[in-house]
Amino acid sequence: MHTEQDSRHRDLQNLSFTELAAGINAEDMSVPLAMQEKLPQIAALCELVYNRIKQGGRLFYMGAGTSGRLGVVDASECPPTYGVDFGLVVGIMAGGDSAIRKAVEFAEDDTQQGRMDLESHQINTKDVVVGISASGKTPYVLGALQFCRNAGIATGCIVCNENSPIAQMCDAPVEVITGPEFVTGSTRMKAGTATKLVLNTITTSVMIKLGHVEGNKMVDMQLTNNKLIDRGSRMVSEATGLDYSTAREYLLKAGSVRKAVELFKSGS
Repeated sequence: MHTEQDSRHRDLQNLSFTELAAGINAEDMSVPLAMQEKLPQIAALCELVYNRIKQGGRLFYMGAGTSGRLGVVDASECPPTYGVDFGLVVGIMAGGDSAIRKAVEFAEDDTQQGRMDLESHQINTKDVVVGISASGKTPYVLGALQFCRNAGIATGCIVCNENSPIAQMCDAPVEVITGPEFVTGSTRMKAGTATKLVLNTITTSVMIKLGHVEGNKMVDMQLTNNKLIDRGSRMVSEATGLDYSTAREYLLKAGSVRKAVELFKSGS
């Protein structure tokens, strides 16, 4: 596997911090280029996810370790960013929520737990499941995707090795080949970066096409702190021509940028 190949860098313990930072940075710069080669795959997965959500389905991310955590993070950021329900994008990881902070031994090796985790969410054929696995062979993810295939549930994946069992199991595989890590086998590095970039692309693209962005603004974002209230006030001011203070009043009354602009246009 590419991700398990020996690092191109030697005697790391003897390098200065400047040399270590330079080496890590040099490896990191290869990640966007590896992703660029797979843009058609990424676009196909985005379209699959969009179509399922548009038809009333949900997006599930399945992963273990770093991959699982990245899926959980991406899912958790969708409601505050785009104002969607918390159940629309769901991150599930091997070992459960406690594994987000502390690794659960051998959780990723359970081929049945993924299926059970999906069943606990009453998954159905409207939904889509995206397996996340740097190696492309994590048993927890593979078992979940096998269950989905048998049940007629659409699937995609994000992996960092070619021709992996997980990719072969999916309707829309994304294979970003990041190569050997700076520290041999440490896939939280380049593979993790590639995974985060792909996840960003999926949810951002899908939420844009679902109408949660107008122009380039997050018009449905939740007003969960003063920074976002300030941002929203400026967005309302820009869209309506109102001064900042009045725009802020409209925003706080309506609860979102979209609703504030609609309230202004209605003359209320």
